[in-house]
Amino acid sequence: MSKAPNPVFVILAFFSVYVIWGSTYLLNKIAVTELPPFMLASIRFMSAGILIFILCKILGISLQISRKQIFNTIIAGFLFLTVGNGVVVWALKYIDSGFAALIISAQPLVIILLMRILDGKKIQLMSIVGVILGITGIYLLVSQKEILGQENSLLGMGMIFLALISWAYGSLFVAKSNLPTNYFVNTAYQMVSGGALLLLASLVVGERWSSPVIWTSATQLSMVLLILFGSIVAFTSFNYLLKVVSPEKVATSTYVNPIIAMLLGWYFLNEIVTTQSIVAAFILLTGVYFINTRKRIPTYSSFSGKLNNKGSK
Repeated sequence: MSKAPNPVFVILAFFSVYVIWGSTYLLNKIAVTELPPFMLASIRFMSAGILIFILCKILGISLQISRKQIFNTIIAGFLFLTVGNGVVVWALKYIDSGFAALIISAQPLVIILLMRILDGKKIQLMSIVGVILGITGIYLLVSQKEILGQENSLLGMGMIFLALISWAYGSLFVAKSNLPTNYFVNTAYQMVSGGALLLLASLVVGERWSSPVIWTSATQLSMVLLILFGSIVAFTSFNYLLKVVSPEKVATSTYVNPIIAMLLGWYFLNEIVTTQSIVAAFILLTGVYFINTRKRIPTYSSFSGKLNNKGSK
C-alpha cells in the first residue's frame, strides 16, 4: 500500500506552483528593466542547470545519457527555454507582466490547434467551445486602447505569440521524443543547453553584459529568486504534485498563475488592470478550462510528468 502524501508538503508544493510560478512574470519584469533579456534568461537557466547537475552528483544520480537524448534535450531546451521563455522576457520590455501572463495562459488553445494542423487530431465539441472562447478572450485582451497605445506593444504581443507557438510545438515534440528518464537530469540538460543558446543569441544581437555586483539590489534579488525558486523549487514541487495528486488538480496552475501575475504587477509595478482585461481573462480562462477538462493535452504539466516517469510550465 502506498504511503499517503504529507499534507503539509502538498500545501507547500501548491503554493510553489501557484505563487512562485505566478510571480516569475513580476521578477522577470523587474530584472529586464535593467538587464538585456537574453542575458537575463541565459544566466537564470545556466545557473539553475548547473545547480541541478551539482545536486544530482550529491544524490548519486548518473548524468550519463545517449547521444540521441543529448540532441533531443538541446531541441527541447531551444523550444521551451531559448524561444519559449527568452522571447517572453524580451517581450516584457514592451508589455505589462500581468498582460503577458494572460496571453500565455492560452497555451492549451495553441497546442490543440497545432495538434489539429500537424497531426490531424479531431477537435472534440467541448474543445471547440474552448477554442472559440479562448480566441474571443484573446481578442478582447489585445484590442484594448490602453494596451495598443503603449509604445512597441504590438511588437511585444507578437513576441508572446511566437513564444506560445514554440512552447506548444515543444510540448508535442517532447511527447514523442527519447529523453533522459530522470527528470532532474533531463531538466538540467535542457536548462544548460537552452541557456547556452540564449548566451549565443545575446552575443549575436550585441547585448552588453554586466557584472552582478553592479546590478541594483532589486535586480539581484529577482535573479536569485528566479534561479532558486522559479527554476528549481517550483519545478520540483510541480513534479512532486504530479506523483501524489491528480493531474487535473495540478493543471489548476494554468488558471491561477495569470491571476497571481496580474495582482503582483498591479500592486508592485502599478500595472493597469482594466475592466475589459478582467472580462477577457474570465472568458479566456473559461475556454482553457473547457479544453483541459475534455482531454488532457501535452502542456507543460504532461511534459513534466513524462520527465518524471518515462523521459519527457
